Amino acid sequence: MRARLSTTFRSLTVPNYRRFAVGQLVKLLGVWMMFTAQDWLVLELSGNSPAALGIVTALQFLPVLLLTLWGGKLADRYDKRLLLIISNAAFAVTAVVFAGLVAAGVVELWHVFLFAGLLGIASAIETPVRQAFVSELVELPLLPNALALSAATFNTARIGGPALAGVAMATLDMGPVFLIATALSVAPVVSYWRMRAAELYREDRGARNAADTRVSDGLRYVWARNDLLLPIALMAVVGMIGFNFPVTLAALAKIEFGAGPSSFGLLTTALAAGALGGALAGSGRRKRPSAYVVLGAAVVFSVFEVAVGFAPTFWAAMLLLVPTGFFSIYLAQAANHRVQMGVDAAFRGRVMALYVLVFLGTTPIGATLAGWWGEHHGVPSSIWAAGLICLAASGTALVWQLRRTGSRLRLAVRPRVRLTVVAAAAPAAAAAGAAAATAAVGQDEPRVAA
Repeated sequence: MRARLSTTFRSLTVPNYRRFAVGQLVKLLGVWMMFTAQDWLVLELSGNSPAALGIVTALQFLPVLLLTLWGGKLADRYDKRLLLIISNAAFAVTAVVFAGLVAAGVVELWHVFLFAGLLGIASAIETPVRQAFVSELVELPLLPNALALSAATFNTARIGGPALAGVAMATLDMGPVFLIATALSVAPVVSYWRMRAAELYREDRGARNAADTRVSDGLRYVWARNDLLLPIALMAVVGMIGFNFPVTLAALAKIEFGAGPSSFGLLTTALAAGALGGALAGSGRRKRPSAYVVLGAAVVFSVFEVAVGFAPTFWAAMLLLVPTGFFSIYLAQAANHRVQMGVDAAFRGRVMALYVLVFLGTTPIGATLAGWWGEHHGVPSSIWAAGLICLAASGTALVWQLRRTGSRLRLAVRPRVRLTVVAAAAPAAAAAGAAAATAAVGQDEPRVAA
């Protein structure tokens, strides 16, 4: 057990990464408390309107759609640590003003819309810079573990934040919840400030001008790389259609099951508990995951999302959200690892900005559609329909990958159930050597199965 734990948490031995992780955990606890309370506040102010919930989520992520590529350009040109201090400070100041309105009891629905957009602007710059900054905190062999622990930190907060918000909303007024969340949001400013710049793993790239970091160069770079294009395109669909739980879970709890705020927190916590398991499951990864790991996780996630949409009771939905959360983060993390570990350092900021753009920046479209669909056709159908669309996208991507590589799938049931990817027949000159190689789905590249 000690050996396993030392492998799982080995990035925490790096002082700068440890400061980063602690600051993120504290901030994200507050962020998830705020978002959970915000969703409930929107439903109260709008008279239980899923459309209003979709609008506020869309406004929160619209800046990601508009500004993330620019944030990636900044990450490739300037000091990422300084950019993170500035963006997190802006987020904290905006959160303080919003919490003041709620605590004073004068908040209105348009206030929520406004501050969702303002908080989204700060996040649109911070997110791609933070994604790229992780590579400066640890050496390359530790990067998969550092990224996995970052996802685990996110989902630990996603477990604790909604649970704390649910209890606080049930026992206290809405104002204290926002005030507590605001106080926690200052943590990353302190952690970034205390980092030792001399211990960061930075390349000596010299001064860069605007021509060196054009957004268009980053887009052309991805377009020419099929191994990057596939996970980014898949996450564009899944991020826009499948990851709308901030809209659907609040509406599912209050409208479909008639639950209170504490019960709503249980749904979000169940999703996050599974997601934490998915993040830790990928923490031992030491090499770049194959395309088939990403595709397999996408298929399984889609199936479980469909099942959540057809859940007959609150408790059935809560139980199904655990594996749904597991495969949602296992998928997102595998796609992130495949992109991060395959990109040149000079393009990392812009490529990760594109990844964040398609993964989070498409949320305004998906959240608006989910809210509209839930209001006109019922909340459960907005969940299972999203799962079916993601399943279709995953199947299409799998067929494209198999045809592009000339590979095929083979299912064996004895001595145990095993799905393997069998590569196309090798040329005659290399057939003898290739025939001896075997490969499971989880390997870096498929080879001929013996």
